Amino acid sequence: MRKVVIAVLIVLFATAAVAAGAKTVWVCPMAEHAQEFEKPGQCPICGMALVEKEKRFRVAVLVFNYAEDIDFTAPIEVLGHTGAQIFTVAATTDPINTVFGLHIRPDYDLAHAPASDVLLVPGGGVSNAWKNEQVLSFIRQRAKDTKYVMSVCNGAFILAKAGLLDGLTATTTASRIDELADVAPKTRVVRERVVDNGKIITTAGLSAGIDGSLHLIDREFGRPRAEQIARAIEYRWDPASKWTRSTLADTRLPDVKLPDDAVWEMLTSNGDTKKWEMHGRLHVEMSQEEALDFATKQLVAKGWMLREKTNGKRSWVKKDREGQTWLTTLTSTPDSTPSTYLETMSIRKISG
Repeated sequence: MRKVVIAVLIVLFATAAVAAGAKTVWVCPMAEHAQEFEKPGQCPICGMALVEKEKRFRVAVLVFNYAEDIDFTAPIEVLGHTGAQIFTVAATTDPINTVFGLHIRPDYDLAHAPASDVLLVPGGGVSNAWKNEQVLSFIRQRAKDTKYVMSVCNGAFILAKAGLLDGLTATTTASRIDELADVAPKTRVVRERVVDNGKIITTAGLSAGIDGSLHLIDREFGRPRAEQIARAIEYRWDPASKWTRSTLADTRLPDVKLPDDAVWEMLTSNGDTKKWEMHGRLHVEMSQEEALDFATKQLVAKGWMLREKTNGKRSWVKKDREGQTWLTTLTSTPDSTPSTYLETMSIRKISG
């Protein structure tokens, strides 16, 4: 018995000695500057502040075929400035192609991905990802273990399909706000740039991933660090700003699908959050009134109520899911070229 006690004490003393002798190592956030340092300071190569090697933030980035480039590359850049350990994860380690043709070989497949503090889910061509039960299962499991899960753009649809947005508030890219509300009926979908539910963070489209990443840094490392990184990447970050692309009134303009042989030339498009006007030239093998009736048929099918029908003009009204009523007007005048018309489509909020 005495020998056992002595042996245990030896092990404990040895462990304590190793722990006492362990040194804190500091490194540059830039992976290419691999030198290790014994104390904090600045990297002698690039001037970035050194970070403790063992305390670096760990970020797992989910990638898939036709992921939107900026949705994950921008957050990688921003979070990288904290000295984070960043790695990519995919269903397999086979190369994937992004929306703009960038070829990426994922670092890990789903089964072998290391633990992380953050799981980043970009948008892009998300339909295959949200139909892949292995991917959804991975996200659900990571959501239990990781500190943050952040989607960018329509990556919110993947989180919705995984059930992570149920009972929460979320946002997505401007053109798919209403669609997300349909896909995720248990989620309150809002027109905001960044929505923070604690663990689950969603952002609007594309560049909003930069704001989401800075917001995450603000939470984890403090406002001064987030502001310093925003300056370092030369980005005008305003966390108090209420601006987001989805609040502009052109996102409320109804889509009109033109015939295959039609040609549309945009001339002007401008407005604000309460009104918008789009002016262009349309060539279509229809009469002026046929073209207006063609548009009316589509709008009525989408819930717009015809309010006015006169020669060369149509107007419709609709109340959206947010309780706001919008008036859309389409006017058409013949151009000098046969079967060509100058078209003006406008929208303005009339109540709500």
